Amino acid sequence: MLPDTPRLPPATPLLIQAQSDGQAVLTWLAEHADKPATLASYRKEAERLLLWLNGRQQNLARLKREDVLDYQRFLASPYPAEQWIGPPRPRSHPQWKPFSKGLTPQSIAHSLTVLGAMFAYLNDAGYLNGNPFKLLRRRSRRQAGAEVERFLDAACWLHLQATLEQLPRGNAKEIRHAERARWLITLLYLTGARRSEVAGAKAGDFVRRHGNWWWNVVGKGDVSARIPLSDELMAAYGRYRRSLGLAADIAADDETPLVCRIGEKNRHESMSDKAIYLICKEVFSRARQHAPSDEIRSQLTLASTHWLRHTAASHQLEAGIPLLLVSQNLRHASIQTTRRYLHSEEDARHQANQLHRLKRKD
Repeated sequence: MLPDTPRLPPATPLLIQAQSDGQAVLTWLAEHADKPATLASYRKEAERLLLWLNGRQQNLARLKREDVLDYQRFLASPYPAEQWIGPPRPRSHPQWKPFSKGLTPQSIAHSLTVLGAMFAYLNDAGYLNGNPFKLLRRRSRRQAGAEVERFLDAACWLHLQATLEQLPRGNAKEIRHAERARWLITLLYLTGARRSEVAGAKAGDFVRRHGNWWWNVVGKGDVSARIPLSDELMAAYGRYRRSLGLAADIAADDETPLVCRIGEKNRHESMSDKAIYLICKEVFSRARQHAPSDEIRSQLTLASTHWLRHTAASHQLEAGIPLLLVSQNLRHASIQTTRRYLHSEEDARHQANQLHRLKRKD
């Protein structure tokens, strides 16, 4: 339940019925009820802020710029740690904590953007009068410093594949977990799909057109698209289905989740995108423990599920797939977004720079 703080007397006509901060935030969240992944993300950010304010005996209306800057620093290192940080657990768990660790600069920027949007909504609704998040100084990516390249290079990807092959298989549950992890990583890598797209997908979303397999997916912004599915991916899916005791062939009305739960009783229930995230993080953690180099270990320490999407784009381009086709596969709104993953251009530029020397050759 969201922390609830009474509101101050209204300064402008109130367009919502909320009489407290918790009610106001729930009204804002209800605007996003048709997008479960967005709703979950926004709720998490709002709840963290309300919990933080509750500890300071503040409410939304009393939040000033100095408080926002304090909160920004708090997100990087929640304190006291024992109160705020703990292992990832369901929200209903009695030992749930708001954080599993301090947030990265990118995650902090996302949090402040979400909260700024929430304040803008509550201002428009007449519940608040002012938005201290709008005062934050916006810095360009160049000013903010170099962005971490969020993809796995070829050596790291090979090591991750080896880790998947070596997952424990001592009993039936471990076998089901290993097969699911292998299929999930394969699916994310070969399609470049987002984890939210995988979470709600069914087997029947895979369709055949003119002899080729496609995935009918509803992606970011509720945009429908088709993702091409390679023979290699379909073979991997056949293996995964057989591990579940299902036929490799897919019926048009097959409602089996694309990635299933392990338990026999709830196998046909869809997985949440958070569960998919945790499966990937577990595999990354296993791979990191036996990383053959510091560089690979560093990549796996930072890696998340979304890194597989970036890795898919980078490796498709390295394999020689044209930039336009990769952009279409990833469903980028602009081809310039895809160009960021064209690391071969940087490699060529670095190689050419070797010709520039202190001592010139005649």
